[in-house]
Amino acid sequence: GMITRLSNLALQLYSWYIKNGHAKNEKDEIGIKQFFQKHLPLNAYTQKGFYERLYLYQSYGWYAFIRQDFLMSYRYTQKWVDLFKEQPQMINVESGHYIKGMHNLLNAHFVLRNYQRFDITLKQFEEFAKTDVANQNDNNRIQTFVYVSSGRINQHLMHGTFGKGLAIIPEIEKKLDEYSIFLDRHRILVFNYKIATLYFGNAEYETSIDYLRRIINGDIDLRIDLQCYARLLHLLAHYELGNFDLMEHLIKSVYRFMAKMENLTIIEEEMFRFLKTAFHLPLSKMKPEFVKFLNKIKQFQNSRFETRSFAYLDIIAWIESKVNDKPMSNIIHQRFLKSKKRNYTAD
Repeated sequence: GMITRLSNLALQLYSWYIKNGHAKNEKDEIGIKQFFQKHLPLNAYTQKGFYERLYLYQSYGWYAFIRQDFLMSYRYTQKWVDLFKEQPQMINVESGHYIKGMHNLLNAHFVLRNYQRFDITLKQFEEFAKTDVANQNDNNRIQTFVYVSSGRINQHLMHGTFGKGLAIIPEIEKKLDEYSIFLDRHRILVFNYKIATLYFGNAEYETSIDYLRRIINGDIDLRIDLQCYARLLHLLAHYELGNFDLMEHLIKSVYRFMAKMENLTIIEEEMFRFLKTAFHLPLSKMKPEFVKFLNKIKQFQNSRFETRSFAYLDIIAWIESKVNDKPMSNIIHQRFLKSKKRNYTAD
């Protein structure tokens, strides 16, 4: 029936994402579009039932997320969560879907940098974590813990409060350890990447490298996109540590890896071009190169296939930190404060 077809579609799209991450080029885009159109039931949109709508919104949400249409993804994830607002009794019945919906909504706010809405949604989710439903079985408790923790880390990444973010990591890791038999490799991979990013942002490059190594030396059969970004961040961490003798080899090997995985977007191509020329220069000559590079990539900030670069690694903040001789945390925090001021005046 309709419910089965729609729930299958949602599941298949999610599996595609776990394997590949975001669509990275026109070929991926066309493939996923054809797949979606072929499997979407004709009258899916006229369905009134809770489950039909739930799986329809999930399917559209994943479809848009894979294609990096983050705005569309956000709209459908919001509809997904709103279903539960409309029928609160379903939170008890389908708590897993509610938890997943809140997590995806937080992710949408994170990628779109909806600072205010992110904070509100995280608060609601933290309140939910205290309820009986959230604690009624291992599955709910662990899922809620994992997604709330991931939300808290993302909040620090958005606010540029890397030091504060690192303060909550030991507690999170203790719990992850306790829950390890319940957690899939994908979850662990994402946590390692996020924690590495916090350390990088806090200028603790050696520790960042330790976490990135867990990814680089692990299996490469999932989230090819994160595999690539872990290697790029690893390269930048060595650059920051002044390990210039490693640079030539690292640049070549990371470039090769990303090219093999067909994972090079314009930003990354520019990045490698920049690194190849720039890392030979004395630091005094670097500044103008950074300025040029910054101007070049700023124009891609709103291009759809390029936005994922910023979702993984705030490369613009990193370059601005070099141009302005300020810590990366400072650059990101200023941006966050500006957005608060804007929101304040807008309200």
